[in-house]
Amino acid sequence: MLSSGKMNRIYDSVEPRVIDDDMLKLAVGEQGPQEEAGQLAKQEGILFKDVLSLQLDFQNILRIDNLWQFESLQKLQLDNNIIERIEGLENLTQLVWLDLSFNNIKVIEGLDTLVNLEDLSLFNNRISKIDSLDTLVKLQVLSLGNNQIDNMMNIIYLRQFKCLRTLSLSGNPITQAEDYKMFICAHLPDLMYLDFRRIDDHMKDLAEMKYQYTIDELKHREHLRQAQLQEEQAQIMKLEEYKMAFVENLNGSFLFDSMYAEDMEGNKLSCLPIVGELLEVYKDKFVIICLNIFEYGLKQHEKRKLELDTFTECVQEAIQENQEQGKLRIARFEEKHLLNLSAIREESELLAIEKKIVECSEDITELFNVLMTLELQLVEQLEFFADKDTIVNAVGASHDMHLLKIDNREDELVTRINSWCTHLVDKIHKDEVMRNRKRVKEINQYIDHLQSELDNLECGDMD
Repeated sequence: MLSSGKMNRIYDSVEPRVIDDDMLKLAVGEQGPQEEAGQLAKQEGILFKDVLSLQLDFQNILRIDNLWQFESLQKLQLDNNIIERIEGLENLTQLVWLDLSFNNIKVIEGLDTLVNLEDLSLFNNRISKIDSLDTLVKLQVLSLGNNQIDNMMNIIYLRQFKCLRTLSLSGNPITQAEDYKMFICAHLPDLMYLDFRRIDDHMKDLAEMKYQYTIDELKHREHLRQAQLQEEQAQIMKLEEYKMAFVENLNGSFLFDSMYAEDMEGNKLSCLPIVGELLEVYKDKFVIICLNIFEYGLKQHEKRKLELDTFTECVQEAIQENQEQGKLRIARFEEKHLLNLSAIREESELLAIEKKIVECSEDITELFNVLMTLELQLVEQLEFFADKDTIVNAVGASHDMHLLKIDNREDELVTRINSWCTHLVDKIHKDEVMRNRKRVKEINQYIDHLQSELDNLECGDMD
């Protein structure tokens, strides 16, 4: 066990700090490019969202905060601080390299969204358990040396990381175990480096022989677990498909069961003679109707998908045809325009030059009108049994409860279907507006370029 003096980061005379804007601006400015282009970027202000690497070591930072703007960050150094919790990293989804060594961290947490992380250092902290890394499927290097890990079962947790090649655990209590290296080699067969030393094949062979029975049993459990996960994933995918078809939970008795789950009067009625049998018949017929709706919904979903695919294909064909027409007009224009420019350069008479320039200007205007007409055409084309009263009251209350459940489900389905349709139409409209604006901008830029070229040529000839 490491001494408390070694494990505890010192809260010295410098006041503990949090990450604020001033610290970030200073760090980004100092670590940015130093050449002329870099200096110009500093003067204009470097956007945090564009920063790829950030170094915040030896800053006496107590809490991680204010990093949400660094959405493109790939490398982050927070080593040699006094950080106690891993937090505030949720938005750094592009992070590949993270150094949190030499801090006061006790628990591994707050890393769930860092799915691209490949290199993680938690060296010299207070960690006693390896966990909460499940989403880091790309992890290749893990440094956990000089911590308080004392249970060899922690190593089994790391078997799920198929890309892990380098592991550091030196300075932990588990390294004192006699079979420490062999245990790790057996349970992490893909590991190449342990505690900064390469694992040779002989060590791997010995470890495999020693722990063969344990590993076989472990693989069997992992296989069963994997099969279970695959089955669960398949069920989730099916449910998502049913949701897309707006028919989830209609392929069985779920809706019927939910009606009677809160129907106290209906449950009382089911205890009366014959009512139980009638209820079973009612349930069977109800489920059949639900299944019919379910099957109908799936068929309509496939029909909608086909219609949407056809619509998208037609839109793309229309856009492509429109663009081809535009390209053809531009090609014809440029061929004629080059001839006119050559004629202007070779012409010596001022009146003839002016006449040619006017002709070129008219051609540019005509091209603009043609391209804009094509674009507007495209936009227009793309613009969907107790006493009687007690029995009657009980039946009425039960019926109202059932209707409420059915009505609520119907309202939910209609609302979601309408929402889906509205979202789809809005998306199509938005995409077309963006495409139209981009196209108009391209046309104007091209026309401006041609006009500028012509104006420059006219000025040169006048001189």
